[in-house]
Amino acid sequence: MVTTAALGAAGESVLAQPAQAAPSAKQYQPVEARIVSGLRESSGLRPVGVDPDTLPVYLEAMRMTSDGQDFATLEGAASARRADAVIKARRLHFDQASNVMTGTGNARLVQDGNIVVGPSLRFNMENNSGQVEQPNFWLQNAGSGVGSKADIKSKDEMTVTDVTYTGCPCPDPAWRIEASKVDLHFDENEGIARNGVLYFKDVPILASPYLTFPIRKERKSGFLAPTFAITSQTGFDMALPYYFNIAPNYDATLTLRPTSKRGLQLGGEFRYLQPDYFGTMAGTYLNNDYQLDRSRWAYSWQHNQVFGNGFYGNFDLNGVSDKDYFRDFTTLAINQASTSYLPKTGNLGWSNKYWQANVQVASYQTIADVVPQYNKLPEFTLTGTRFDWNGFDIRSQNAATWFRRPLSDQGLRLGPDGQRFTSYTSVAYPIVRPGWYITPKFGMHLTQYETDWYGLSMGGQQPANATRALPIMSIDSGMTFERQTSFFGSAAIQTLEPRIYYLRVPYRDQSNLPIYDTSLSDFSFSQAFQENIYNGGWDRIANANQLTVALGTRWLDEETGFERLAISAGQRFYFADQRVTLPGEAPRTDVRSDWLFGATAALTNTLSTSMSLQYNPYDNQWDRAQVTARWVPKRATSLSASYRYQRQPTGLYQPQGQDQISLSFQWPLTNNLYSVGRVDYSLLSDPSRNATPRVTQAIAGLEYKADCCWAARVVYQRYAIDPTSVNNAIFFQLELSGLGSLGQDPMGMLTRSIPSYENIAPNIPPVGKFERYE
Repeated sequence: MVTTAALGAAGESVLAQPAQAAPSAKQYQPVEARIVSGLRESSGLRPVGVDPDTLPVYLEAMRMTSDGQDFATLEGAASARRADAVIKARRLHFDQASNVMTGTGNARLVQDGNIVVGPSLRFNMENNSGQVEQPNFWLQNAGSGVGSKADIKSKDEMTVTDVTYTGCPCPDPAWRIEASKVDLHFDENEGIARNGVLYFKDVPILASPYLTFPIRKERKSGFLAPTFAITSQTGFDMALPYYFNIAPNYDATLTLRPTSKRGLQLGGEFRYLQPDYFGTMAGTYLNNDYQLDRSRWAYSWQHNQVFGNGFYGNFDLNGVSDKDYFRDFTTLAINQASTSYLPKTGNLGWSNKYWQANVQVASYQTIADVVPQYNKLPEFTLTGTRFDWNGFDIRSQNAATWFRRPLSDQGLRLGPDGQRFTSYTSVAYPIVRPGWYITPKFGMHLTQYETDWYGLSMGGQQPANATRALPIMSIDSGMTFERQTSFFGSAAIQTLEPRIYYLRVPYRDQSNLPIYDTSLSDFSFSQAFQENIYNGGWDRIANANQLTVALGTRWLDEETGFERLAISAGQRFYFADQRVTLPGEAPRTDVRSDWLFGATAALTNTLSTSMSLQYNPYDNQWDRAQVTARWVPKRATSLSASYRYQRQPTGLYQPQGQDQISLSFQWPLTNNLYSVGRVDYSLLSDPSRNATPRVTQAIAGLEYKADCCWAARVVYQRYAIDPTSVNNAIFFQLELSGLGSLGQDPMGMLTRSIPSYENIAPNIPPVGKFERYE
């Protein structure tokens, strides 16, 4: 007959009872159960409100003997169970005086989801220390191993000698670490292998006298997997990062990056997070560029702060040593070579229910052959908003900005400096009813300039001071009709949604006003319903007497509401010629705009398409087109194609011409081998811009997913730096589940470049604390 016994905190013996009379549940008094998001929280597997030093121990065996004093022997399926640990063996000997449990015959220790098994063990129940001979162990993170001896120093620390360890749960692990000694620190989430060798498929690929690895899927200090590649700009490029897990809300990374063409670069990143502020600091430094014989550096610092009582602030600081930095040190798989400006901005604001106040300082480092931007030194804004005030929506936007443009490389002034004061207050009265709405709106825009024309004003050509007052009136209206229909045999609801927008802005001569931060907007569906054809600041407000008409229709799944098809078309009609322009801009004289067409369709659950077209009825040609199609038949399988066209500009301030085809895919070749790729091919031919038909970006790669716990990738990338030069890079990654990755990580680039890309690597679920509860 199986017998059980309970030992109290002082080790006193309790009468042996039949097994069916289990120990009283009074030993585990649970706290009151709570309902959280529909789930009942239970403390049944965890002692609550009990001192660990006073936890009782329950003994169970086929036969139990005792000398009545300090010694008890349990034989036959013997076990000693405490709320935080379980010991099992064929034979257990318990010394109540020293609180030491000795087990022989398939001895087994289970504690916090970790299991250690050996032919014999010795365990101190008081301080959670002991030894296990010839142990096999399984950790909470699905890691496991064997050794010659395990020294359990405490509940949170264990040392195993002559050990073979793996984080791969497969019957035949793909990788392992062999070491003379492994220290496992469970609280610190760190394993330290002494004189360790990493084997992959029985081939040694890394050896070190000191190797660290995580025990759980949590952050820990230590070396991260090195990355390396070969690129056109840096040659052989390797990076060795070391991660500092300073605190739960602070961490840092220090990276050594030797390159064969440039030299040794030192990089670092520091991240911080507090209840009232957070941010990131990063930078790189190269003491001596082999090719340029001078130092190269870059830095960035982003910070956000909440001061309380409605006050907040942030800044974004960026800088590089020279204009060619990103061309020469572009991060692998991230094309930053086309960056033109780096911002240095600071912002302090305040807001409450109706008002927002802000002061900003902004300057820009120009790192391309473009005209420098105006710096704002500083800009004050005050915005007030009140919705549904007796049915009215009121908004007031006010700003005062001091503009200053830096000198060109030749030391020349490229434009006027000055101050601009603007105020735009508008009142709208939305009338919204089921199936229709109409919103009349009236606003008054006031502007004052104080401009330094660098001597031009003294000649009478431009005034130093100028003002402008413009009323703006609009009426926006729309309706929605519905009917029941079908879509390819499925029940659906079709809508019909007409929209009409009228805008009236009188003409004011603005040719004597400077241009600080204003440009011409692209014509699109969103812009067609805006009050101004110019965006940015308010240096130009176009005169308008125009009507925009649009019509849309949608097919919605009747049961789920999922949008299967949407089609829209629109056009703007002008009742007056354009008289306000930017310098050098040709005014519009047409009485109607281009046609706008748009459509999106989910033809099936796996195939979707979208289209955006702009048709010029006067020239009888397309000015803009974008067509995309995407097929995702199953997980990690996708095919995408797109075409983008932008007609060559006929005047200033219009978008640059574009004519490009893009193809991308992620496709399985076998059950384990996947191909990935993308090609962007420009069809544009423009001698004035040195533009010829060519591949602007190409990605080709193979991914191999093993049946268990590892994946490998090799990826080649080529992208254009400028019209005459390209950068080539090839890199690979070996991903070992439960350990990390070796080689340059291409995941970010693949995710950004290939729509619907999915990681093929097998995911090892973590082992819960009570999943191995016995």
